[in-house]
Amino acid sequence: MSVDKFKILLVDDDEELCELVADYLGVEGFSVECAHDGVSGAEKILSGQFDLAVLDVMLPKMNGFDALRRVREKSNVPVLILTARGDDMERIVGLEIGADDYLPKPFNPRELVARLRAILRRTNKPQISEEPASPNERLRVDDVEANTAARFVKVDGKEVELTSIEFDLLIQFLRHAGQVISRENLSRDVLGRRLSPFDRSLDMHVSNLRKKLGVRADRHERIKTVRSVGYIYTVNS
Repeated sequence: MSVDKFKILLVDDDEELCELVADYLGVEGFSVECAHDGVSGAEKILSGQFDLAVLDVMLPKMNGFDALRRVREKSNVPVLILTARGDDMERIVGLEIGADDYLPKPFNPRELVARLRAILRRTNKPQISEEPASPNERLRVDDVEANTAARFVKVDGKEVELTSIEFDLLIQFLRHAGQVISRENLSRDVLGRRLSPFDRSLDMHVSNLRKKLGVRADRHERIKTVRSVGYIYTVNS
């Protein structure tokens, strides 16, 4: 799918900013529509018309967090949240709720485009590894199974709802179960960018994935942190 087919919803109450960003994204080949409050923004996201939403936290009628919660009750459409610069709590809360990524305001439009394209690459292809893979790859490790084409995950036979990033993280872990994967490689292959020193979004996504998968039958964690290196998906011995 070419980028000019991607439809972006920008939800921000700053109408002048929306106009400027929409013009910039239009030049970059995106189709952009704007909403200016959380209620209408959530409704538009849930309409199914958009490939990705950019959602500001500070919105009238309903803040961005509540709008995202409403969206995540029914949809896994990718959402990038706009947070206040330096406010780590906003980023953490947004990622915990289910945001795919975040960008602090004010932001460089070029970085916004890069983040959008990284998310869209991730969510519009069946596999994320550079290694050759079947278009309908089925992976199973212990009681966890995943299908890359249908993008579904089951734990002990029960389907588990994951965001696009959580799903792609799990696929990487299942493909390399029992092996340590560096944070740098996960950031590159899943988030589509180099790991930066103060970016904790990867760790938050892994934490959310852990919670959704739950512990193994033997009560051990499925995903363990390897200090100063990365993570390992454990297997029953």
